[in-house]
Amino acid sequence: MQGKTTLRDTDKRAESPELRLKYVPRFEKLLRRPQAQEVLEILRRYGRDCIPIPRRTERHYWSVSCLPSTPGKALVRVNASWMEFFALYADGEGIRSNFLVHLSDFTTDHSLGQDQLDETFLERCVTTPEDVSYFFPRGEDIFGIKVRGFRSICKFLATRRALRAIRAFNLTHMNRGRNAYQASHCYSLADYMLGDRGAHRSRAK
Repeated sequence: MQGKTTLRDTDKRAESPELRLKYVPRFEKLLRRPQAQEVLEILRRYGRDCIPIPRRTERHYWSVSCLPSTPGKALVRVNASWMEFFALYADGEGIRSNFLVHLSDFTTDHSLGQDQLDETFLERCVTTPEDVSYFFPRGEDIFGIKVRGFRSICKFLATRRALRAIRAFNLTHMNRGRNAYQASHCYSLADYMLGDRGAHRSRAK
């Protein structure tokens, strides 16, 4: 979580050809959206920096959905256990994001007090203060952060304290058991998250 070491991953991935083919049409539909390249770049960073040993844990402990049918009309969603903890949405021709993290990682005293929220820090995590807002979902020590715009999302993901908080939340929920969203895993999106962008082309052949 501190980013000081890299856990040993595997070169092999848990493949399902049927599942890969199932979501190719949705992936191709996403590629036609004006936000496609920004979405893929954010997913690449998220997969590289925010998910522990991503190849070893793919689908069974985390998954990514493409144009999911759940409410909200997300472009993509990353899930673990029973939690949908990261999503990207269209915002005009740009994008906006939802992050779920532990509230205690964003309070001034690391407590669960909403009145202790470190709003000054949140504003420093984005390019302009107007790009960030927040909400309080149900559940103990859960906090929702909304970030607008590609540049601000990139800055948020590059902020050490925020990144550490994202990793901690993801690890917490991956450790709660097998992923309930395995059936909606989009391998074509995961290829970008895992730096395996040519995989869907070669396997299709």
